[in-house]
Amino acid sequence: MREETREQPAPLRSGLTTGSCATATSLAAARLLLTGQQHDAVHITLPKGKVVQMRLEFCQLRDEGAEAGTLKDAGDDPDVTHGALLYSQVRLLAEPGVRFVAGTGVGTVTRPGLVLAVGEPAINPVPRKMINDHLQQLANECAYPGGFEVTVNVRDGETLALKTMNPRLGILGGLSILGTSGIVRPFSCSAYIASIHQGIDVAHTNGYTHVAACTGNASEDTMRRVYNLPEIALIEMGDFVGAVLKHLRKVPVPRLTLCGGFGKISKLAAGHMDLHSRHSSIDLPQLAGWAAAIGADAPLQQAIVGANTSQQALALAHAAGIALGDEVCRHALAFARSVVPAQVQVEVFAIDRQGGIVGKAGVQ
Repeated sequence: MREETREQPAPLRSGLTTGSCATATSLAAARLLLTGQQHDAVHITLPKGKVVQMRLEFCQLRDEGAEAGTLKDAGDDPDVTHGALLYSQVRLLAEPGVRFVAGTGVGTVTRPGLVLAVGEPAINPVPRKMINDHLQQLANECAYPGGFEVTVNVRDGETLALKTMNPRLGILGGLSILGTSGIVRPFSCSAYIASIHQGIDVAHTNGYTHVAACTGNASEDTMRRVYNLPEIALIEMGDFVGAVLKHLRKVPVPRLTLCGGFGKISKLAAGHMDLHSRHSSIDLPQLAGWAAAIGADAPLQQAIVGANTSQQALALAHAAGIALGDEVCRHALAFARSVVPAQVQVEVFAIDRQGGIVGKAGVQ
């Protein structure tokens, strides 16, 4: 029988990403190969410096290498990978470095427009860096001059991937190994929106006249770089841009900057208040229409409509000298201004996956 919902609200429990799972299991398997030490738990360091302990389901020698596995714990987030067994197999190589392989249940990139090249295992850059950093540190500790082959697997990953956008994006054969912070923040509208409101209130109360609402780590880093804003003025809004815009009716901070990935900003431009894929989607025909309004010819419009991702559409426009990023930001700015009070100055930045600014509109 399903447990009854608690009458009193309780803090939601965070979890750890598949990238963290892959890092922990790769480190445990590599350590077994280099030291002979077999453990039932392993400590890893997350990108922002936090050290966490992850329990292992197994850690054992196998064939020419070793393997270790852990169960993905997404906390209170309704993640399709929650409870899945993620395991890594590691072999030692003569050459230094780490070579990544997509194992059972991990996808392979088959279309352009993603952060990874076609043919690459769907193990995203931050998890790759986490794994590389941990294995390099282990190699240094053990005076090991060689490298590692890391094969990441997810049990039933191919089936689980059908519940995600992976097949549509051309990631075939399984799931993506994801994460930018190593931590899964629980999805809860009420809790998340409350934290957004509190962030704006605290900044306002402490006399800050400029806040930047950001969709994630990359956009926060961009705002630090552009404006050198302190942490208190950076609002982690995630996908809940509506929570920011509506709250400014009560707390009209003089200046608001919105910053997010190009795809999410295109959703805002289309009038969406919730930028999560469960509630809004990128409208490629609309992007083509906006491109047409600033000079895109018919072949380019058709190419944008047929693009695999918004990033690919942006790249096509950029190659043709069409400033689609700025045009999308102008539409996003117009929508944001229709929600917030007139006295709030608003600007919008769109960034690429590396944090580079690909569009801007608003306050100069």
